[in-house]
Amino acid sequence: MYSLFVIELIAAFILASTLLYRYGDCYRNHIIVTVSVLIAWYFSFVIMFILPLDITYTIQRSQENVTQVGNNTTTLAPPLIDPDQQSWKNIFPNLWRVVYWTSQCLTWLIMPMMQSYSKAGDFTVKGKLKSALVDNAIYYGSYLFICGILLIYIALKPDVHLDGSKIKAIASSASNTWGLFLLILLLGYALVEVPRNLWNNSKKNYTLTYTYFKIAKLSTDKCEAEESVDDILDSLSAVNSAVGPGHPLQRHVDTILLKLPAQLRDRLSSRPRARSPQPPALKSLVNLHKKTIKALHVLQRTETQWGLMLERVFHLEDVSSNLRSPDARFQHTFPTPRPRLQRIFYPPMLEWYWECFFKPHFLKAMAVITCVMSVAVVWSELTFFCKTPVLSIFANIVNAAKYNCNYAAIVTISTIIIAYMFYCAYSTVLKIRLLNLYYLAPHHMTNEYSLIFSGMLVCRLTPAMCLNFLSLIHMDSHIIKERIMETYYTQIMGHMDVLGIIAEGFNIYFPMLVVVLCLATWFSLGSRLLSFCGFQQFVGDDELTTDLVDEGREIVKREKRKRQRIEEAINRRRDHSERYAGYLAGRDQRDGAHTGLLNDVDSDYYVTPSPERSNTSYQREAPYRTQTLEDELDQRFGDSTQTAIRSDRNKMTIPPRGLFDDV
Repeated sequence: MYSLFVIELIAAFILASTLLYRYGDCYRNHIIVTVSVLIAWYFSFVIMFILPLDITYTIQRSQENVTQVGNNTTTLAPPLIDPDQQSWKNIFPNLWRVVYWTSQCLTWLIMPMMQSYSKAGDFTVKGKLKSALVDNAIYYGSYLFICGILLIYIALKPDVHLDGSKIKAIASSASNTWGLFLLILLLGYALVEVPRNLWNNSKKNYTLTYTYFKIAKLSTDKCEAEESVDDILDSLSAVNSAVGPGHPLQRHVDTILLKLPAQLRDRLSSRPRARSPQPPALKSLVNLHKKTIKALHVLQRTETQWGLMLERVFHLEDVSSNLRSPDARFQHTFPTPRPRLQRIFYPPMLEWYWECFFKPHFLKAMAVITCVMSVAVVWSELTFFCKTPVLSIFANIVNAAKYNCNYAAIVTISTIIIAYMFYCAYSTVLKIRLLNLYYLAPHHMTNEYSLIFSGMLVCRLTPAMCLNFLSLIHMDSHIIKERIMETYYTQIMGHMDVLGIIAEGFNIYFPMLVVVLCLATWFSLGSRLLSFCGFQQFVGDDELTTDLVDEGREIVKREKRKRQRIEEAINRRRDHSERYAGYLAGRDQRDGAHTGLLNDVDSDYYVTPSPERSNTSYQREAPYRTQTLEDELDQRFGDSTQTAIRSDRNKMTIPPRGLFDDV
């Protein structure tokens, strides 16, 4: 059915484009970064959407062969995709080849180079490429070392002959094995945390307390990031004093200074210049440039998180106070302008019923549903290798739908299961403290470095996740040890036939580790261990946790008082401006009446002022100008206090210097 196939492709593109528009900024990010990330996300979503169609088509072909041999009939039910159409035998293999190998080139070659290039401190294209190659050579050294050992192991086996297809299978299987290793680690954490977070988010007091804890930790990170930037500014001030006009390194210093936002450049210019004993060497300047890029990345991430966290905690406090509202109308402490359609279809009364009544029950229902799905995933991971009897829940569901020839159910169930595993893996990876440098922030606040990392991640995990799903539903012959008709996706991915230790050991028994990781996550063993070692973790009634919650509550009170003082000042200025405008209007009316009486005497002596002159006079006489909340916050506290407020991008003129900026 071509229409369904095309709809799936379009849906994948719309989803990838929408997410990229929400998190990235196409007007500011480099076009190469935007296109690469879009392709990486789109191809990953294509695998997720199209693989269920490939599974259904394979099941229909297998049933057609069985019925033709047994009963000399064609099919038992109307097919979802006509197996007799020869074009499908070319569409699926060609699609998987393009999608898979493009994704592999992006995740293992192109995007790592782009990421290393973006953080390199060199000032020329040649220098940046050299640093990127060195950085990736160190990273891939271990990977190539392992592949070399495997190749030597295979070459020494007398019954195995290396050729192009076997080398390609080794590379593909090595990538999929690496992805499976990371996938199981992520699922072991996410399959417990996703239902538990949904259940905890339905409890307003718990969510508010946890947000206080996180904002206290984030305040520490923000202070450290600001201190790092201050150190960078001190170094830049010394370097800028030592490298005067006409010096060969002056253009490189200007390149570093252009990386600084306008506020930081103003702070740098206002600092007293410390005279450096001698100009720095080029290598020292390269290291300073690299440190500047990293410090600005960390500062931008923490400021973005800070603004979003403040908006979240203000909203949670509003929900807590509105629970006691007698008129059932949601009241905001800091009301923000909303679009007209939102005001019409989401009025304060509907918002109150959703936030205070329906949302907690909805989250609890979703927690129960995701808990059931998590249990099904864990059980299937433990039992998918058992062929007789079939113990995998997903394999039994697919077999029942296959027995009833319900092909639409196969597509729907497969899509839901893959989508849930997809969500668990990708929604959790950026929450891990080790990877806290990468952060996907909404409202177009994600930097290029984090976007590239997300594209690399989805390309590496998606193929392994889909192959693991095929094992869960018993459509991988090398897992269940039975000759079956396999999907075109499996045929393109291949099997690790030449290495039995991986095909029969790691790929079968390593997924069982997910139950151990789930139990560790359920009892919060990792958080308790980190808390015991001195790292700040949210663990029950721990003394450190209580202190951080109290600290976060005080921080929120302080920020709320700042915001309230700003709004009061703006309102006073607005009232004063309105009164002053009324005074001018009244004076103009009195002057106009008086002038009218005089004009009755002799109009040639009086001239009516022009509108241009009146406007100029008003602008000169009005000493106050009404400021918006964003202007006031910018002047007093900087961008970090209101990052999430400015959702509209008013700086869309010329994109800033981006990924390839130092050329």
